[in-house]
Amino acid sequence: MDTSPNKSNQTKNTTKLKSVYYSNWLLFLAIIYTLYFAQSLIIPLLLSVLIALLLSPLVTGLYKLHVPRAISSVVMLAMLATPFTLIGVELVEPAQKWAKLIPKLSMHLTEQVESLSSTFEEKETTNTIKKSAFFSWFSSKNEPKADEEKTGYAVTKRIKEGGMELMIETLGAAPVFFGQLLGGAILILFLLIFGPQLFSAFVKELPTTEQREKAIRLVDVTQKQLSKYIITASVINLVLGLSTASALYFIGLEDALLWGVIVAVLNFIPYVGSVIGAVILCLAGMVHFGVTPSALIPVGAYLVLNIIESQFITPTAMGKKMLINPLIIMLWLLICGWLWGLAGVLLSVPVLVCIKLVVSELGIWKNWLRIIEAGG
Repeated sequence: MDTSPNKSNQTKNTTKLKSVYYSNWLLFLAIIYTLYFAQSLIIPLLLSVLIALLLSPLVTGLYKLHVPRAISSVVMLAMLATPFTLIGVELVEPAQKWAKLIPKLSMHLTEQVESLSSTFEEKETTNTIKKSAFFSWFSSKNEPKADEEKTGYAVTKRIKEGGMELMIETLGAAPVFFGQLLGGAILILFLLIFGPQLFSAFVKELPTTEQREKAIRLVDVTQKQLSKYIITASVINLVLGLSTASALYFIGLEDALLWGVIVAVLNFIPYVGSVIGAVILCLAGMVHFGVTPSALIPVGAYLVLNIIESQFITPTAMGKKMLINPLIIMLWLLICGWLWGLAGVLLSVPVLVCIKLVVSELGIWKNWLRIIEAGG
């Protein structure tokens, strides 16, 4: 029996599968390449879409009350931006003050480490020091002091150079940042004003009534759930920031409002944000109270509040629809942080929640959805 046609078909199928496999990998690498190198475009676009989704129900509600979309969009965006602007202006001076204190803390910690190191070396070489004590009596007594001065000068110089480099990088990135900020604000306004008409036109072009209803339901559910998540997370983080600021104020730590704002912003980053907040408050405590046990009081107060928030308040407020496996969140944070830096880390969870809602509503990738939700 001649099986050559079957073998030929199998060879063709194998070749076809390999070509599809390599094509998928090339497509995946192309997407990663685009996401990485187009971050200056993608990050403002994602942020604008998220803010537009958040404000769209309010603008639509005002439109039903015969308020033009252009007016309500400008008012809503101004109401959202004004508090952040006022807080930013209020915190400029405290941030500059603490930025100047951190190098002093670094020098102090360097001196402490050098002191401990020298003490340890002295204990290890006690016999050698005793034997050479007579000869070292005749040496210059200013040499150790000169070495300390050289070390301190080198540390100070390096800190100043690092501060100058950071300042130059910040000033160089400022025009790009403000350009992206202005472009994002304009894009949000256009999405709020003209987005609904564009979506209606898109839905009308769909071939079947079922597809039209599915598209409308998908956008409606995603918008409501994502808005609920963003608002709930923002309120929780705001309460955590205010509670932390109040606790630090009663403890006596200077500029408690600054630390409360930092804690609230960092809490948008799951797991990692609380660790960074604890490190920052530990450094602030050492600057204010010195390298003493009292320096741990601010970070201790923050950790108590953070545990209450993360273990009781957030799981209750978010509900089951927002369940996501912690390992998935950490992997997603690493990927977004590698692709887009700090901005990607801050946007990672809202984007992941949006993807999860879309997949759930479309009813696709059900196995992957169960994996994402497992242990959440």
